[in-house]
Amino acid sequence: MIDIKTLSVGESIQYTGSLIVMRDAAQKRLSEIQNTGKELPVSLAGKLVFYAGPTFSKGKMIIGPTTSKRMDRFLEFLAQNGVLATIGKGARTMQAIEVIKKYQMPYFVAPSGCAAYLSQKVLSWKIIAFEDLGPEAIYEIEVKDFPLIVMIDSQGKGVF
Repeated sequence: MIDIKTLSVGESIQYTGSLIVMRDAAQKRLSEIQNTGKELPVSLAGKLVFYAGPTFSKGKMIIGPTTSKRMDRFLEFLAQNGVLATIGKGARTMQAIEVIKKYQMPYFVAPSGCAAYLSQKVLSWKIIAFEDLGPEAIYEIEVKDFPLIVMIDSQGKGVF
């Protein structure tokens, strides 16, 4: 895998590998679990987190990015648990940019408005935690040539 910390704002990659898919409900629950001193049900170390809420049609996962700013209150939690980068759409808060710089964890955007196209890049998926949350469960998906653009690099330089 390419060293994502060396990528600059505006660079694009075709990512192949595993992504952890989750939104705010799952992040909140993970944070609460950790705050009680219990072990997390999933390992986030070395992972890329994709902010998305998948839907399903005819056995296929339909997936596109969701607004990242809503997730910013959990970004340091993700960083402290070893997440390498996040993926979503839209701008981040100044607080999030500070976390990105502190942990050198770039922020990517995936093309929005083209879930059908992105879905063609998903090879497989499985729920790995919180099935009761439905589309907000935590999924692990395997993707091939998934298009990503660096919007904020590991030094905190960004497009927005």
